[in-house]
Amino acid sequence: MEDALVGEGRKEIDKTYLATIRALYGYTLRRRSLSRGVARSGRLVVAPYEDQKQMLPATDEERQRVTEYFLGQSPAGTAVNFLQKVYSEAVIDHRHDVWDIHSSDGRWWVITNPTNLYSQDQFPNMDYAVTFHMGLCLRIPRSHRGSVPVATVREFASVYARLRELSDALGLAQNVADYQAIGMRSREALLAFVATVQDVAGWTTEAPPKRADFRAWSEIICNELHSGGHQKERRHLLKTLLGEAWTFANWLTHAKSATWQDAEAAQTTTEHALGMVLEYTLKYLRDVPEACPACGSPHLSPQEGWQEDMPDVAWERPVCDDCGWAGAAVVVGERLPAPNSDALITREGSSTDGECFIAEVPLTRLKRPGE
Repeated sequence: MEDALVGEGRKEIDKTYLATIRALYGYTLRRRSLSRGVARSGRLVVAPYEDQKQMLPATDEERQRVTEYFLGQSPAGTAVNFLQKVYSEAVIDHRHDVWDIHSSDGRWWVITNPTNLYSQDQFPNMDYAVTFHMGLCLRIPRSHRGSVPVATVREFASVYARLRELSDALGLAQNVADYQAIGMRSREALLAFVATVQDVAGWTTEAPPKRADFRAWSEIICNELHSGGHQKERRHLLKTLLGEAWTFANWLTHAKSATWQDAEAAQTTTEHALGMVLEYTLKYLRDVPEACPACGSPHLSPQEGWQEDMPDVAWERPVCDDCGWAGAAVVVGERLPAPNSDALITREGSSTDGECFIAEVPLTRLKRPGE
């Protein structure tokens, strides 16, 4: 029998046991010759099983998805000769699988969730590639999020700032107290929205509710944004989103059984609800139609300007990208002096050509050898 134990008094391994070893571990035991004078400890000498196609289980759909991704990122004519899932790690309940790919242009690591590829010439150590990928997962959501220009959302800049702080806090949350704090921050963002609307919209009612009565004000806001029977479904959607976000945030603030998933749910629900209602509110305040009244095009863009006799006041109007129609201009706030200082969150430092630089994101691929 070819497979055998190496050590004093060699014994043949039971075929059933050998099959179990192969099925469970993907390894086979091979005969190894030992030189004279070398102590024989009786331990197993284990080598990779040549016929094993993958080190970790993977479905055909997974293999197909990884193959299609890799070929989609590769030059035309690239062929995948072999691939196997070699490692899997869960970080904050997000699973990352590592695939070893042998292709016609070299060997590559493909790491999932989000998926990216790394040349094994540049990352010969898999652990280095995984560590680098984890860093990207933490940095890209923060640094590559679309920044909201202050010039566009002057009135609601404080609300967007609270949403950014909420998202950053989620990335640092590690225990129940942190998760509860996410609920508190979500509440503050929702309250900041209704407070800002009261200041900038000037909507009045016969018996105005208290300034911090979120449910009452969200009812007023949604009724004003989507009035009429033909907008019943839109109105209901906004009310439901805001109401459920408020309910969940209040629960999370005091939940002793809070988990990271609860904190993530509060953050994403709040961000989604406020994102939708803010878009509708800005269009309402700026009197932006659903489509161009001249040509019917939905492609409308904001155009900002000022008057010579009022240089410190910013005006904005909708303009059709297709026919050039322009709507009525409305005052949107104080004119910003510096056109390049419109980021709510800014970074210090600059790119250089030296050894130290700030990388551009997203870092979706590395430069291939020879490119």
